[in-house]
Amino acid sequence: MIRKADPSKPRIRRTSPAASRVVRPKRAVRTHAAGEAAPYHHGALREALLEAAERVLERDGLAGLTLRAVAREAGVSHAAPTHHFGDLTGLVSELAAIGYLRFNAAMGAAVAAANSPTEKALASGRAYVAYAQDNPGMYSLMFRAERLDHTRPALRDASEISFARLAGAIAANRQEPIAEGALSIEQAAAIARAWSLVHGYTMLLLDGRLTDILRRSPAGTTAEVLLDAMLKGGVTKPPR
Repeated sequence: MIRKADPSKPRIRRTSPAASRVVRPKRAVRTHAAGEAAPYHHGALREALLEAAERVLERDGLAGLTLRAVAREAGVSHAAPTHHFGDLTGLVSELAAIGYLRFNAAMGAAVAAANSPTEKALASGRAYVAYAQDNPGMYSLMFRAERLDHTRPALRDASEISFARLAGAIAANRQEPIAEGALSIEQAAAIARAWSLVHGYTMLLLDGRLTDILRRSPAGTTAEVLLDAMLKGGVTKPPR
């Protein structure tokens, strides 16, 4: 089960407060007579089901995310999610695609506000971690390959955008073009190194495993300061 954000855990300060803010449409109002079941009145059931699935995910974690739970949350029949998504894999894959789009938008906004390649790398890393902290359930789902169907167009395209953004950042840092479909071993290693660094750091932070390291660090060392030091010493270092 995904753990809720703990206010005692160190947090990464946002580079841009609006970068990864989730804007949720208002839910349709449920109206019903006394003693009757509450029908759900809206014209976009598919979107309402995805909104309901996200609420269930963030509240109850992956273990609680079932078709029946989503139907109950949305106030519709148990058959509704199946009709729109086929099965649970279809539903969570479409939900993960939404997560990737927001994730990409957050990092894109952060990078656009920076100037030098080093500043852009730092801004991207901060936005990556901030998104995960604000959306721990969604972030976990996005990287649970066994639960997702990456052949679905929405998820495939959204995840490809995410990879292209990472590859582009590495290309800028290495000052060389990168063909996404044909990486050299050095380019592949650089991309894997950068992703491993920021993803590993994010997971440690979400799990509260960095507290002891921060306690032992120089006074004033925050999670953001530590992340910046890691990025400056690794991802942002140009090739020799």
